Amino acid sequence: MQMTTAFDIPEGSPKINHQSVLFSIGSCFSTVIGDKLSERKFNIINNTFGTLFNPVSICQVLEDSVLEMPMNSEMVLVRDGLYLHFGMHSDVVGFSQDSLERLIHKKQAQAKTQLEKATHIFITFGTAWVYEHEKSGQIVANCHKRPADQFEKRLLHPEEIQKDFAGFFNILRQVNPGVKVILTVSPVRHTKDGIPENQLSKSILRLAAHDLTETYDFVHYFPSYEIMMDELRDYRFYKEDMIHPSAQAEDYIWERFLKTWVDPKALPLIQEFEGIKKDLAHRPFNPDSPAHLKFLENLQKKLEKYSRDYDFSKEMDQLRKQVQQRK
Repeated sequence: MQMTTAFDIPEGSPKINHQSVLFSIGSCFSTVIGDKLSERKFNIINNTFGTLFNPVSICQVLEDSVLEMPMNSEMVLVRDGLYLHFGMHSDVVGFSQDSLERLIHKKQAQAKTQLEKATHIFITFGTAWVYEHEKSGQIVANCHKRPADQFEKRLLHPEEIQKDFAGFFNILRQVNPGVKVILTVSPVRHTKDGIPENQLSKSILRLAAHDLTETYDFVHYFPSYEIMMDELRDYRFYKEDMIHPSAQAEDYIWERFLKTWVDPKALPLIQEFEGIKKDLAHRPFNPDSPAHLKFLENLQKKLEKYSRDYDFSKEMDQLRKQVQQRK
C-alpha cells in the first residue's frame, strides 16, 4: 500500500563527499541540514550569521562578506546593554559597537574564505515577508524586539529576489567559477503571518528559486518544502507547535538529500560516524561492568583512528567526561 505521494528528485552533480567544501545559510532548516553534515564530519560553515529568513538579508550578508564591506553602522542598535545588528540574528552580539564590529568582521572573513573555495553552497529561503526599518529604509533580517511602528511589513516580489541574487552570483562566479549553489524553500510554516499569507510567501520564494535555476546553470533546487507538503502530508510529521517538521520528518528529508546530492562512496564513512554518535549517547545499565569498559575502550580507539583526518575533539571530550564520571 502506497502511503505517500512520492516524486523523483533530479540527481545532483557533482556529488558531495568528505573532500567537498560546503557553506550553508538561511532559515532554521538550513541549520538542520548543516548540522547533519557537520555531525558527519563534512567541511562546512553553517549559518555563521545566525538564522536568516528572508532572501534579501541572506544575499546581503553573502555579498558583504565576499566584497569585505565594512559594518553598516546605521543598522546597529542597543538592547539591554548589548549591541546587535538589524542585518543579522541576535546570536551575533557584542558588548560594545567596537566588539560587535570586530565579531562581524571575523564572521565575514570566515565566510569569504569558505565561499571562495566552496564546492557547494546550500541556501534556504524561509519567508518572502520582510520588515523595512523606516529610519534607515533598509530591509532587516531581525527586528530584535523593537516596537512595530519602527518597521513597515511588506511582501517581496520575485523580481527583487532575482535581482539581488543576480548581483551576488556574478560576484561569486568571479572568485569561485566552479561552485554549485543548491537552493531550497524551508518546510517550516510561518503561521504567524497567516495561513494564506504563508502559502503566498512560499509561492513567491519557489518562483524566485525556479527562475534562478533557469537563469544560472550552476544553481539547482532541492525540494524540501515539496517533500514536506506532499510526501509527508500529515500532522504526525510536525512538532507539537504544528509549525516545525518533527525529528522524523527532518531525518526523512535528510535521507532524500543524501540520495540526491551525497556521493554513495561517502556512505560507509557516514554510517561509521553515525555509529560513533549513537555509541556516545549510549547509557549502560552498569557503567562499571567489564563489558562497558571494553565498549569505552573500543570507542576510544575509533575516535583516535578518525581524529587523524577529522575533527573529533568534541567527541573525545564527551568520552573523557563519561570516563571521569565513573571514577
